Amino acid sequence: MRKIKTAAAILALAASGSSPVLAKESASQSAFDRFAGELDYRYKVVSNRPDCPASISNCFLSTISLTLPADLPADLPREGLSLYFSYVNQLPLVESDIFEHRQINGDVQRLTLKPGAKLRPGARHEIRLWGVGNQFSRFRAMPNAYLVAEGVEPRVIASTRVKVDPDTGLDTLPFLAPMTDEAQLARQAPVDETRWLTAERAFEQQAERAAPAAKGFAILPKPREAQHLPGARVDLTRGVALKLDGVTRDQLTPALTALAGAGVAEGGKLPLTIEVGAAGFTSESYALQVARGGIAIRAGDLAGAHYALRSLAQQAAFEKGQMRPLRVADRPEYVFRGLHVDVARNFHSRDQMLKLLDGMAAFKLNRLHLHLADDEGWRLEVPALPELTEVGAKRCHDPSETRCLLPQLGAGPNGEGGADGYFSVADYVDIVRAAAARQIEVIPSIDTPGHSRAAVRSMEARAKRLLAAGDKAGAAEYRLIDPADTTRYRSIQHYDDNTVNVCLPSTYRFIDTVVDALAEMHQQAGAPLKVFHLGADETAGAWVNSPACQAMIAENGGKASELGPRFIEKVAKQLEAKGIRTAGWSDGMGHTRAAAMPANAQTNIWGVLHQNAVRETHEQLARGWETVLSIPDVTYFDMPHTTHPADGGYDWAARVVDEYGVFGFMPDNLPANAATMRDIMARARPIADDPVRGAGQRIAGLQGQLWSETIRIPARADYMLFPRLLALAERAWAPADWAPAYRAGQSYEWQDKRVDHAALKAGWQDFAGRVAAQFPMLDRLDIAYRVAPPGARIKGGMLEANSVFPGTAIEYRASGGDWTPYAGPVAVNGVVELRSRSADGRRTSRTVQVKP
Repeated sequence: MRKIKTAAAILALAASGSSPVLAKESASQSAFDRFAGELDYRYKVVSNRPDCPASISNCFLSTISLTLPADLPADLPREGLSLYFSYVNQLPLVESDIFEHRQINGDVQRLTLKPGAKLRPGARHEIRLWGVGNQFSRFRAMPNAYLVAEGVEPRVIASTRVKVDPDTGLDTLPFLAPMTDEAQLARQAPVDETRWLTAERAFEQQAERAAPAAKGFAILPKPREAQHLPGARVDLTRGVALKLDGVTRDQLTPALTALAGAGVAEGGKLPLTIEVGAAGFTSESYALQVARGGIAIRAGDLAGAHYALRSLAQQAAFEKGQMRPLRVADRPEYVFRGLHVDVARNFHSRDQMLKLLDGMAAFKLNRLHLHLADDEGWRLEVPALPELTEVGAKRCHDPSETRCLLPQLGAGPNGEGGADGYFSVADYVDIVRAAAARQIEVIPSIDTPGHSRAAVRSMEARAKRLLAAGDKAGAAEYRLIDPADTTRYRSIQHYDDNTVNVCLPSTYRFIDTVVDALAEMHQQAGAPLKVFHLGADETAGAWVNSPACQAMIAENGGKASELGPRFIEKVAKQLEAKGIRTAGWSDGMGHTRAAAMPANAQTNIWGVLHQNAVRETHEQLARGWETVLSIPDVTYFDMPHTTHPADGGYDWAARVVDEYGVFGFMPDNLPANAATMRDIMARARPIADDPVRGAGQRIAGLQGQLWSETIRIPARADYMLFPRLLALAERAWAPADWAPAYRAGQSYEWQDKRVDHAALKAGWQDFAGRVAAQFPMLDRLDIAYRVAPPGARIKGGMLEANSVFPGTAIEYRASGGDWTPYAGPVAVNGVVELRSRSADGRRTSRTVQVKP
C-alpha cells in the first residue's frame, strides 16, 4: 500500500508540474539543448598534400574546431557525453588534446572525453583528422553532428545544420571553411594535372565552345531526319482536333498534357491525326508532318506516338505555336535509355519521382532504375516484412538498431530529416503506373549480397523480437546472417556487417518474398515486373568463417570466394522461374559462369573508361547479355560538374562530368573516347582496345546514375541531373556523328585525328542551342536545373563574361554593391562578382569572383 501511495504522489506532482525528478530532467535537457545550440563547430580541409604520419600513406588533413560557449550551464549532463559525426573517408588517426576517437560503423564516428579531461567555458579545441585519400569538394563533409549524454535526448549541434540558400534554392553547409588554396588542396600525387575551373578558366573554355541560340529546330534529342517544308506558318494556338487510329486518348494522356503545356490544346479545328501500328515502322519509330491541312503522326507503336507528340510539343513551344510546315522521321539509336535514381542513401519522395518521370519522358528516356535499398536505408514497404520500413527506413541514434539504423551520412539523431522515409505500396504502384503511362519501364533494385545492411539490421530486429516471444523458428525464417559467423571484414564504405549470408536458405526466402511483393505491386499498376536488379557489386570478404558456408563448401566443393557468384546464379534461376529477367552490376555479373546464367541477363558496365570499361564491356557482350553502359566518368551524375571545390558530389571516378563530355561520348567505340576525354588526373592518356569473343556485338544503350550520398533535397537532385540528363538523352537517341567506326584492336590517343573534332564542335553548338530552348519547359515542370555560373575575366579594365548555354542572363556587381544585368563588355574597377540567372528568373547560380 505504501508503494502505491508513493507512485500516486509522484504522478500527482508530475501532473501539477512540480515533480522534482522531472524538473531536474527538464533542466538537464534544457541545458543540453542550450549547449548544442551554442557550441560552435567548424570543419576545414587543411591540405590534400600534407606530410603523412608514418602509419598512413595517401593521406589528407582536415580539422574540426570546437569553440565552447563562454557560459557553460552548471547542470550540463556530462556522464557519457559524446560527439557523433559522419566522415566518409577512412579515418585511421584522430589527434586531439581532450577527445578520444572511435569509428562506430560505416561513416559514423564518435568523440568522447579522455579520462580527466574537462570542458572549460570559451575554450577552443582543434581535432586533427588524418583521412585516407582526398577531399576536393566541400560536399564531402557531412552535416548534423550531434551530442549524446546519459539521461537526455540527443541533439544536433545547431551550427552543423543544413541551410538553403534563398538565391540558388540549394542546400549549403555553413560550418565548412572556404576552400581557396588551390596549391594545398590539389592531389598529393605529382602527376595530377587537374586545375580548378575558376571564372577566368571557365571563360576560356566557354569561348572555345560558344554556341548560338537554336535556329530552325529545337527538338531534343535530335531527330534522324527533320526538314522544313515550303508554305505559310500553321497556327497551333487555336487548338487541335484529335483523330485516332489504333490508339485511345487515355493511352496518350501524358504526351497530350505536355502538348497542352506547350500551348497546343485540344478543342480546336486543326486535325491532329495519330496512327499507331503503321506499316513499315519499327518499335519506337515515328513520322511527324505539320502542314496547313493538319498534323499527321504515324508510329510503329504507342511509344513512337508518344515521342512524336513530345517532339511536336518542343517545336511548337520553340516557335510559340506558329509553326513552319515540317517533316520529321525518327527512331532511337539504342533501345535502352535509362536513368538510375538512388533513394536508399537519402530518400526522395513519390512526388519527386513523378516529376522526374515527366522530365525523362520529355526527352524520350525509357527506363527508370530505382535503387530501393542499400546499407543506409530500405525504402519500400513489404507487407510481409514490416520491420524493413519500421526499422530500415529511418535513421536515428539507437546503438541497438532495434528502432532505426545508425544515422549514416549525417542524417542526424532524431529520425526527423527529410532524407528518410519510404514508398508505401500505394506510392510505388503510383510510380510504376505513371512510368508505364509515359512509356517508361521501372526496374527495381534491391542490392545483394553486399550493400545490404539496412535489410540485415531490419531482419535482426525482427529476429530479436520473435526470439523474445519464444518463436525461434519464426526468428530464423528471414534471418540474413549466420549468428555463428566470426568473419571480420570492412566494405568499401567501411561497414563490418553489410553482407547477407549466401549459404542460408532464409536469405533466398527473403529475396523470394521481396520479389513477390514487387511483382504484385507491378501487377496492381498494370505493368508486369520484367527485370529485377539484384546489384551483386562490391561484395566484401564475408562468409569465410561462417559454419553454414563451411558446411556448404564441404558438401558441394569450391571455395569461399566462389560463393558470391554462385549466389547470383541461384537468384537468377529463382527469377527466371518467375518469368523475371536478372540484372546486375558488371563486376559481380562478370564473376558468374555464363553457362549457369540466363541467356537474357542485363548487365550494367560501371568500369572507368581509362581502366577496365573496355574489357568488361567486351567480356559481357561476348556472353550475349543486354549490356548497358553506366560508365562513371561519363554517366554518374553524382560526380561534380566542374573541378571547382564549390561544385558538389563524390569524385572517386571523375573530377568533372559536364554536359560537353556526356554529349561527346562515343558509346560504340569506347577506345576512341581517349581522343576527347582525359583521365581522373586530367592526363591525356591512350585507351587500348581489349577485344575478346563477341566483340562485334552492340551495346543495348546508356544509363545515367544519380547516387544520393550528398543529395538531400529535391532541388539538389534536379540540379545534379539537369541539364546533364539532356546530354545523355541525346547520346542515347541520336548517333555520335564524329565517332570513327569501331575496329577491333584499335587504340586511340588524345586529340586522335580519326575522331572528327570539327563535327563534334558543330554538334555541340547545335545541341547547346537546343538545350537552352528547353529551359522554359523545365521551369514549367518545376525542375530546378543547374544554372551554371558565368565565365568571366577582366582585361584592360573591361569585364567580359560568357555562359555555357546561349541566352543565359548574367549579372555582376562590385563586391557588396547592387546586381546589374550584364549586356556586354563593361569598364570596372577592382574585384567583381558575377552570377547567372535561370530562364524564369527565380534562381541564380553560385556567385563567382574575378580580379583585375
